[in-house]
Amino acid sequence: MKLSICWLYGSSMNIYGDRGNVLALAQRCRWRGIEAEIVQSGLGDVIDSGRFDIFFWGGGQDREQINVSADVQGVKGETLRAEIDDGAALLSVCGGYQLLGHYYRPSDGDDLPGIGVFDAWTVAGNERFIGNIVVESTEFGELVGFENHSGLTHLGASAEPLGTVRVGRGNNGTDGTEGCRYRNAVGCYMHGALLPKNPVLSDFLILAALRRRYGIDGLPQLDDALEVVAHSTAVQRARVRR
Repeated sequence: MKLSICWLYGSSMNIYGDRGNVLALAQRCRWRGIEAEIVQSGLGDVIDSGRFDIFFWGGGQDREQINVSADVQGVKGETLRAEIDDGAALLSVCGGYQLLGHYYRPSDGDDLPGIGVFDAWTVAGNERFIGNIVVESTEFGELVGFENHSGLTHLGASAEPLGTVRVGRGNNGTDGTEGCRYRNAVGCYMHGALLPKNPVLSDFLILAALRRRYGIDGLPQLDDALEVVAHSTAVQRARVRR
């Protein structure tokens, strides 16, 4: 079996350890005997329908988001949205998360349109949220990461949050939510990288991809002793620094 991972804008939106998410996905596939192909898709590149199984879109600065927002409009954004509607797995963090909503409004300049996968929108704030974050998710349990953003993301009526903030600020620092879910797509503000410390989320994405590509509905278990230690240590640090 083989899964193809599309790393969206890997050269321009790749901060705070985000590339570790792609590496974790590929390694957890290989440990199970699944071939994992990583393909970067940058400005001007085409996304072929049915080509990829998992998409990852990391964070970047406002100047990168201007170019990426323009690039993802039209056919490229429509294809990505259609792939997600068809069940493709996706993880997006920070800037990628914002552009999967309706728009991102920077502190100066015009709104940057997204592609509307998530019923959400983001407005630049005056305070930067920096620090460890712990989130309780109904589906995934306890998730831990590191947030570093000033954008305030608000969820619409049809949006499903990834979880509830226990430590940290989350989407906007006021409503207690973090991230967003749509089908097999996950958006959040959790850098650090997120997946090595949260193998349950990695395996959700891998299983969703295998189910779509091969009709497989289960994964062999891995020895996650090191991942559990990393997760527990990050949670403890978050609680200490609260």
